[in-house]
Amino acid sequence: MAIGVAITIVALSAAFASRVGPALPPPDRLALALRIDLVLASWLAFAIGNVARRRFLSPADIAGSGAGPPSDRLAPASAFLQNTLEQVVLAIPVHAALALTLPRPLPVIATLVMLFSIGRWLFAAGYARGAGARALGFALTFYPTVAALLVALYRSLF
Repeated sequence: MAIGVAITIVALSAAFASRVGPALPPPDRLALALRIDLVLASWLAFAIGNVARRRFLSPADIAGSGAGPPSDRLAPASAFLQNTLEQVVLAIPVHAALALTLPRPLPVIATLVMLFSIGRWLFAAGYARGAGARALGFALTFYPTVAALLVALYRSLF
């Protein structure tokens, strides 16, 4: 987790210091954030599709989640989907808030989405090996979003 915090600090510090991209009016900044956040929606679509594919191929799971607990084969994909949904629900409004509070949000939001994607990949790759193996992936998904939330709150209030 400490590595995830360190990566978050370094990456976001560089992004906030960058002056890449033009200063845009708020509606254009929001539109930019939403376009970049299509990457997050893609992670969610992947997770949904993976659960659907595993359900379709499993007689024990084909009836859906209302029919009982997931099989051992479906459970990791369901957990990944649940965690990805939680992360996306938090990240998108935070990115929108940053877009409205930063004159040049492109480097920051692009960095957040890059860290999110690396984090999701590491989380998925390490899931079967336990909490320690997926910790960095979780950290790179969650900590940058929380840091961005704190920045957006600060910039909104002061």
